[in-house]
Amino acid sequence: MEKFLGKYSDYIYAIMRIVVGLLFACNGARKLFGVFGGMGASGQAAPLFSQMGLAGTIEFFGGLLIALGLLTGTVAFIASGEMAVAYFQNHFPKGFWPILNTGERAVFYCFVFLYIASRGTVVWGLDRALRKRRRTFLRRA
Repeated sequence: MEKFLGKYSDYIYAIMRIVVGLLFACNGARKLFGVFGGMGASGQAAPLFSQMGLAGTIEFFGGLLIALGLLTGTVAFIASGEMAVAYFQNHFPKGFWPILNTGERAVFYCFVFLYIASRGTVVWGLDRALRKRRRTFLRRA
């Protein structure tokens, strides 16, 4: 399977980056705007100047930037850190194992974003397009 799919690994990675970024943005939209089930039973958004508001901002805007492939490495590193904080602050006190303390999603996002931070945009992203454009501009100057 690696021989067949290996040829497409950059594109498969890009699809993963886009999907994970959009899913993360949906989590942020839930916190910031109260959509997709909102926060709590009332469906209210988190106050912007709160820890939940900061998390929602990182998730919404960070997820969109990761999906667009803009500032991907930096934003993914910040998102990875946010998920590590979320895990240790909210889940770890309930026990060590993520599957038992309901922290598996935070751990998953943390390590996926760490991987994205290590690879950057690769293909299908604004970082790559802007870098290409800058090189063309500098050659002409």
